[in-house]
Amino acid sequence: MAVVAGILFLAFVYFAVGQAAVLRNGAQTAADAAALAAAQGARDQLREGWLEVIDEPTQWQRFVQGREEEYDPEQACQRAAVLASLNEAKLLSGGCESIDSGFTVTVQTEGTVGESIVPGTDERSATATASAVIEPLCSFVPPEPSVDPSTPPPPGPDPSSAPSEEPEEDPDPISGLSCDGEVWDVDPEAPVLPGADDLFRVRLTGDDE
Repeated sequence: MAVVAGILFLAFVYFAVGQAAVLRNGAQTAADAAALAAAQGARDQLREGWLEVIDEPTQWQRFVQGREEEYDPEQACQRAAVLASLNEAKLLSGGCESIDSGFTVTVQTEGTVGESIVPGTDERSATATASAVIEPLCSFVPPEPSVDPSTPPPPGPDPSSAPSEEPEEDPDPISGLSCDGEVWDVDPEAPVLPGADDLFRVRLTGDDE
C-alpha cells in the first residue's frame, strides 16, 4: 500500500508540474501577443499621421523615422490589453511601458494551476514579460525647395490691370521615398502608398527573423 500511495503521489506531482509548465507557456504566449499588438498599434498610428500630411513632404520625416512623439503609447497599450485578454491573461498594473522604439508588457494568466493536488499550487497563476520594437524600413530625402528662401518675392500684380486666369498645374509626384530597397514616387492627386508593413517592421526583441 505504501508503494502504491507513493506512486500516486508522484503522479500527482508530475501532473501539477505539467500544468504549471502549460500555464507558463500560455503566459509567455499572451505576453508576446500583447507586446506585438502594442507595437503594431503604434506603427498604425504612425502611418495614419503620415497620411494626414501626405501633401506636405517637409513633414514626412518624423513619421517615416517612427519618432515616439508621433504616436500615443496609451492607445497602443489598450490594444495590448485586448490581445492579452484574448489569450486568457491580463496586463498587470503598469504592465505596458513605452521603451525606445517599442513596448515592454507584463501579463498574468487568468487561470491557475488547478485544484489542490499539491499544497500551495491551487491558486498559483503565471506571469510573463515580453518586449517588441518598431523598426523603420524607409528612408526619405526631402525635395529641395523650388524657390531660394533668400530670394525676394516677385512684385505683386498691377491692381489696374485685369486679372489673368492661369490654369492650375497638377503637382509633381513626390520622390525620395525608399522602403526596403523599393522606390516610391507619391502622386498627391492619386497616391499609391506603402502600407504599414512596408513602412515598419514589428518584432519581438531577440527575434532575428
